[in-house]
Amino acid sequence: MLLSTSTLFEARNFALELGGSLAELSLAYETHGALNPAADNAILLCHGYTSNPHAAGDGAGWWHNLIGPGRAVDTNRYFVVCSNMIGSAFGSTGPGSSDPATGAPYGSKFPDITTSDMVAAQSLLLDHLGVGELAAVVGFSYGGYLTFQWGVSHPERMRALVPVATWNKSRGGPETIKVIEDRFALCPGWNGGDYYAGEAASGVLEMLAQVRVETLRGYDVDVALRDQLGSEEAATAELEKRGRLWAAQFDANALIVLRRAAVRFNAWDNAANIKAPLLYVLANTDQRFPAAELAEPTMAHLAANGVNASYVEIDSPYGHLAPTEDWQKWAGDLEAFLNKHAIPARP
Repeated sequence: MLLSTSTLFEARNFALELGGSLAELSLAYETHGALNPAADNAILLCHGYTSNPHAAGDGAGWWHNLIGPGRAVDTNRYFVVCSNMIGSAFGSTGPGSSDPATGAPYGSKFPDITTSDMVAAQSLLLDHLGVGELAAVVGFSYGGYLTFQWGVSHPERMRALVPVATWNKSRGGPETIKVIEDRFALCPGWNGGDYYAGEAASGVLEMLAQVRVETLRGYDVDVALRDQLGSEEAATAELEKRGRLWAAQFDANALIVLRRAAVRFNAWDNAANIKAPLLYVLANTDQRFPAAELAEPTMAHLAANGVNASYVEIDSPYGHLAPTEDWQKWAGDLEAFLNKHAIPARP
């Protein structure tokens, strides 16, 4: 579902890393600020696993407190491009898109993609927008995977990297794919993933809503909502509302396709490719990417591979959501890092 705030970039015959191609490629994106005459003030922003490219511009943007005029990512200074991922369900080519060869949704037949494919599609978009050297690549959660992938695949194209609430290789193996597949196989109209013709009665939308609520709880969104709304009951009601709204926008097959790509992701082995200074951000209560487990070995590994990396840990009760809910606790670090490394040097 293309958001009303998003724009589509389109290309043809997009080759895939694992073989085959997409005859028609669409990539949804949103921009904030303006590209400067030197075309070197763009920041590419990469979103999370089940999120979308609407990061700023109004209160619905998932990082609106961090992005805008005078904010940590200052759109008076930077041209921010937030790109959806191929394989997703917010307007970009994914399993719910029509296969030009058949006219029907790809469904279970959507080809295997990788994080390198996602980055390659974003690179085409940036070229289309006239972007040269990037000021920075910034990514949250799954978007942090793409941030690391950019650093190892295109090390000369950016001046700074900011991976947030993430890691530089996959968290979880093939068993995480099977968990998702088995869950949707319980739906009476799943049909091996080709459920679109009978979507309303398939049970898939109801299962998507359940999965979403569980995911948000795993991200500690319930904790934030309880603090905001004042009770467990109100937080649960809001979670269930968000689950239903998201289920109407997303695609069960996209969960599987994106998870398969995540399982293959590994920028750890190629860390020495990274040339840009890097700011690594974790939260002390994040169970998806726990700081106590990941921070020290990751920073040591980056240093051993010659990466100029610094680290910020957010002290917050909000788990995986901490960079969003407690944005003010690290906004200054982000702004200072960008001021130091992302601003282009002028003669």
